[in-house]
This record gives sequence, structure tokens and C-alpha cells, in this order.
Amino acid sequence: MKRLVCLVLASLFVVPAAFAQDRYIADKLFTYMHSGPSAQYRIIGSVDAGDKVKLLSSNKETGYSQVQDERGRKGWVESRFVTRQESMATRFPRLEKELAETKDKLANARAISDQEKAGLVDSLETRNRQISEMEEGYSDMSQKLSEAQAEVRNLRAKLDTQKDDLLLKYFMYGGGVAGIGLLLGLILPHIVPRRRRSPNGWA
Repeated sequence: MKRLVCLVLASLFVVPAAFAQDRYIADKLFTYMHSGPSAQYRIIGSVDAGDKVKLLSSNKETGYSQVQDERGRKGWVESRFVTRQESMATRFPRLEKELAETKDKLANARAISDQEKAGLVDSLETRNRQISEMEEGYSDMSQKLSEAQAEVRNLRAKLDTQKDDLLLKYFMYGGGVAGIGLLLGLILPHIVPRRRRSPNGWA
């Protein structure tokens, strides 16, 4: 018997928890419209939250205001329910629309930013590639210039050597000619016989 009672009590606590789910109170409220400036007057209708009305007069003693709704009905409602600011029921759709437009603009701005970023990345890659190619060309030109300078130095060295060789040859040729002339000058008088002079003094 005790076990049965415990099961019943447990079921009483479990069942409400099983049916409990998150819900929200709707923003569809209303206030009554009276025929006079207090709750003692008869109710002639109601106005919903967010409805646009015209303020006709106010009674500070009773805290009621006379209004006229969009259907032309005139009545009295509590002044605390009459405000200059639109209700959330009216503002929420407009705010939701503005939020959607802002999201679209943000998405477009992000797309444009991504495109510009991609363009900048491509431009940077192109510039880097051009710089790399220019550096390679400069390296090749520097190498060729070094080779050309080395070749010029070698040619100048060969030219200087050839000049030295040519001067040496000229010197040797000149010395040889001078030596031969000296030698001939010494030998020829002994080889060629001298003519005897005649008694008359003629050879």
C-alpha cells in the first residue's frame, strides 16, 4: 500500500515536468474603453496594444484619458496605457525589416571586401612574381657582366703580352741588323782587296 502511494506521488511530480515546455506570452494585449473617465463607467469596447489613437483630453484626478481610435470610437482609457512611443507590436516588424536590410548590406559589404581582398592578393602575387623575374634577370645580367669583364681583362692581358712580344721581336731584329752590319763592316775590308794607287796618284 505504501509503495502504491509512493508511485502515485511520484507520478504527480513527474507528469507536470514532462508536459512543461518553454513558451512565451504573446504581445497581443488590450485595454478596455469606458464611456467616462473612470472604471465605474460602462465598457464600450477595447483597444489592442499598438493601436493608433488620438488623444482628446486627460483627467489627472481619475488617471484616465479620452481617445479616439481609427474606427472613430471615442472613449476613456487609463492614461498610463497612452504613450508617445509605438508599441513593440508595431515597431518589431519594422525593426525586423531594418535588421534584414542591414544583414544584406553587411553581406554585400563582405562580398565586396572579399573581392577586393582577392584582387589585392592576386596583384601582390603578380608583383612578387614580376620582382622575382626581375631579380633573376638582374642576376643573369650581373653574371654575364662579370664574365664579360673577365674576358676583357684576359684580352687586355693578351694584348699587353703581344705588345711586349712585338717590342722584344723588334728589339731583337734591330739588334740583329746592327750586329750584322757591324760584322760586315769588320769582315768586308779584309775580303775585298784594296786597289793599288798608280804613280800618278790615280788608283
